[in-house]
Amino acid sequence: MQRAVLAGLLLLLVGNVFSALYDVSVKWLPEDANAGSFLLLRQLTSSLMLLPLWWLAGRPHTQHLQIHLWRATVGVVGALFLILGLMALPLATVSSLFYSAPLIIMLLGWWLLGERVSTGQWLCAILGFGGILLILAPTQIGWSGLMVLGAAVTFSLCQLLLRKLSATESPVVTILLYNLLGLPIALIFAAFNNFAGFSWALLGVALASNLFLMAYHWFCVLAYRRARAADIAIGEYSGLLFIVALGWWWFDEWPGEHVWWGAALVVLPSLISPLIARLWQAISDVEVIR
Repeated sequence: MQRAVLAGLLLLLVGNVFSALYDVSVKWLPEDANAGSFLLLRQLTSSLMLLPLWWLAGRPHTQHLQIHLWRATVGVVGALFLILGLMALPLATVSSLFYSAPLIIMLLGWWLLGERVSTGQWLCAILGFGGILLILAPTQIGWSGLMVLGAAVTFSLCQLLLRKLSATESPVVTILLYNLLGLPIALIFAAFNNFAGFSWALLGVALASNLFLMAYHWFCVLAYRRARAADIAIGEYSGLLFIVALGWWWFDEWPGEHVWWGAALVVLPSLISPLIARLWQAISDVEVIR
């Protein structure tokens, strides 16, 4: 394995530890915590933490305010769904369901943007959604599981909207506006429950959650600058293993057999599909040479 690829994989693995801690942090919420109040604190503290970075970057502006507004609105709704799902369900179940996002991005790209989807990718999508049903059905999860799937859909929409931004758009202003423009919706969610549950403990968890997320993004930037995405993207799925380990270690959560099989159907097709595509291309090239 090339040194650059190995370094990229190691950085991505470290980043996924922080990604897992980001999800785990919701489990640290006080018993009387309110999801809307937590979301508001997280959006507000994240904006305050990003403002100095925006200033140091030269106070970049955007020409796509409407796109950022849509991303923030959709994203904050999805964030609330994910928090509610994490508060109600085991970590491994939430993570397994949320890893359906790459499949959803592919399908939404085909539907909304007219992007080409190969036969192999359709097969991956069918197997992946079969895995989702396997995770959901035996445990009768109900609304909590559907909220996590809703969070995966909103995340996918936010990722697709990034394609509408110009290549010169500053990442700092993109992340900052995602948090700032989402504050009014988060404020409405918190006000709906009379701002219940505000405490220093809630603020502490919000700060820790933001720090974990920023560390994850930082390590991802370092990783993808050192190696091609195609060579190290497999490392992204290590987050599921870290989630399972932390859930078992701290909260005595161990996924049932149906979750393992469902997660395998969600994750493995996405991993194997690029390998099959490369093999098929290699066979085609040999045939052309002959």
